[in-house]
Amino acid sequence: MNLGKFEAYKSWLVSAGIAIAISLWLFSGTLDESDDTVTADSAPAEQENRLTSVRVRSLVAEEVTRTITVNGKTAPARVVELNAETDGRVIEIGTERGDRLDEGDLIVRLDERDRSARLAQAVATVKQRELEFDAREELKNESYVSEAQLQEAAAQLEAAKAELSRAQLDIRNMTIRAPFDGALQDRHVEIGDFVKSGDPVATFVDERALIISANVSEFDAKNVHKGATASARLATGENVEGVIRYVAPVADEATRTFTVELQIDNTAGEFRGGVTAELLIPAETIFAHKVSPALLTLDDEGNLGIKTVNDLGQVEFYQADIAMSSSEGVWIAGLPHTASIITVGQGFVNAGASVNSVTELEVDTAVATKSEQLGQ
Repeated sequence: MNLGKFEAYKSWLVSAGIAIAISLWLFSGTLDESDDTVTADSAPAEQENRLTSVRVRSLVAEEVTRTITVNGKTAPARVVELNAETDGRVIEIGTERGDRLDEGDLIVRLDERDRSARLAQAVATVKQRELEFDAREELKNESYVSEAQLQEAAAQLEAAKAELSRAQLDIRNMTIRAPFDGALQDRHVEIGDFVKSGDPVATFVDERALIISANVSEFDAKNVHKGATASARLATGENVEGVIRYVAPVADEATRTFTVELQIDNTAGEFRGGVTAELLIPAETIFAHKVSPALLTLDDEGNLGIKTVNDLGQVEFYQADIAMSSSEGVWIAGLPHTASIITVGQGFVNAGASVNSVTELEVDTAVATKSEQLGQ
C-alpha cells in the first residue's frame, strides 16, 4: 500500500483501533466482575478456615454451699484473774503453772492467823444474842418489856449473825480454789508472800473449751448466724468443728469487720490457745461450676476469670467469683447453667472473637481413630 492510499484510509483505521480498544476494556470489566463473584462466594469458607480453634468442655452447674474463709486464732473460752479476798501470808501452793484442775481444786492457801478465834467469838455472841432475844420476847408477852426493847434485841441478834457470816467467809477466803474446770495459766505468788485483799494471785483459763476468733467483712456478716455449725483448719494440721457462739452486733470502727467466735470442744486437751487457724463458715447455697485453677486466665484489665464459648461461637469472659475451693479444684459462680469452658487455647483469643470450638470428646475420638490406624 502506497502512501497515498494510507492517507486515504487513515481516518478509518483510527476509528477501528478505538473501537477495538473500547471492546477490550468492556470485556476486561466483565472478567473482573466474574472474579469478584467467585471471590465473594469463597470468602465464608476461607474465613471459617482462618478462625482460631479452641478446645472446650461442656459443664453443668452443681449446687454448692459458698464458704466464707477468714483467718483467726484459737483462745481459751474463759480467762479469769483470781485475786485475794482477804489478807494473809501464803503458806501452801496447791498446783503449778500449766496444770489442769477440776473445779474446787486448791491453788493457794493463806495462813489462818486469828480467824478461828474470831469465828468462835462470833458463834458465842450469836448464842448470847439469841438467849437475850428469847428472854425479852417472853417478857414482852407479859408486858414487862416494850416493843422497842424487843426490836433492839432483834437488831443485836442480826448484827451478831452478820459478824458470824463475815468470820466464816474470811476463813473460806483464805483458800483460793479453781472456779471451774480448766488450767492454771500463771501464778503470781509464792510461799511466804504476803497478799492483801484485791492483790492478783493467779490467772486461770477454761482451756477445755476453745474459741476461734476471726473477723468477717461487712458483706459476709449477713450470712453468719449464732448457733450455726462451722469448721476450722489449725496451723498445726488438725481440722475441727464447732458452733458459732458469738457474732458482733456492731462493726469495728477501724476495719469495718465483725468479730465472730467459733467454740470447739477441747476436753481431751489436744489443742492449744493462740494457734493460727483458718475459719470456714458455710454461707448461702448457690450453683457453680468446678474447674481446674489452671483454666483461669487474665483479661486485658488484669481481672482473673475464665473464658467460655457461647452458642454463636464467640468468646465470653467471666470474672472469677470463687464460691469454694479445695484440692480437687475451684467452684466458679456466675456462669450460665450449662457452659462451654475453653480448656486449651484461651490465651490466644479475646472476648468477642469468633472461634472454631472443638469439644474434648471430638479430640478424644480423633486420637483414638489415629491410634487404630497406626496400629493397623
